Amino acid sequence: MTNRPRPTIAIVDNSIDPTIYRPVEHWSRHLDAPWQAFVARDGHLPDPAGFTHYILTGSESSIVERPPWAVAEAALVREAVAGGAAVLGSCWGHQLLAYALAGEAHVRRAAQPEIGWIAISLDRTSALLGPAGTAPYTFSIHYDEVCDLPPDFEVLASTVVCRVEAFRYAGRPVWGLQCHPEIDIPTGLRNLGDLVDRGFKGREALLAALAQTPRDSGLIRRIVPAFLSAGQP
Repeated sequence: MTNRPRPTIAIVDNSIDPTIYRPVEHWSRHLDAPWQAFVARDGHLPDPAGFTHYILTGSESSIVERPPWAVAEAALVREAVAGGAAVLGSCWGHQLLAYALAGEAHVRRAAQPEIGWIAISLDRTSALLGPAGTAPYTFSIHYDEVCDLPPDFEVLASTVVCRVEAFRYAGRPVWGLQCHPEIDIPTGLRNLGDLVDRGFKGREALLAALAQTPRDSGLIRRIVPAFLSAGQP
């Protein structure tokens, strides 16, 4: 019996202002394997063949108004996926995956922002999220969304507001999650408060989210082990 090699993880940090949003901090505390962070806005991207697993974080940027570094990151994603790497995109990273693998027609402005602690409906059973028919709670904040995916994308979860909350691509170890399972309740409350204080867009929706009773089903504890075991011999 051979020992399974440990995954090597690249966290692609898509944040714009680290005084508001620190995704590397949020993701890395859940990882028990070697990881390295790359700040995409500075043009720092990992070697697409250098890691077994890639985590694409959220961003204050818009996938609809893509900065040049996002186009470069999309090229990285296509190469990493073609090389057999496992890839997990969260929020903006989920949208970037759809843009990179399906095209710009499959991302758009959301008709309604989805902010706060939401229940996502699991439409299909998956190792990553759990059994179909359940509705775990997790944190969300997004103004854009993924839409009208081609048949090689399997939609795993949805809400009334957002039809594509999660997907898997072409049966490969490649997943997109519109939510932020890595953000716990204290971090989510702090993040929402910071956005209100800084006059971020959607003030009323942000205040409404702060008035919610936070609920987190702990999806991150299922997601990370399932993702890290994917794509490994």
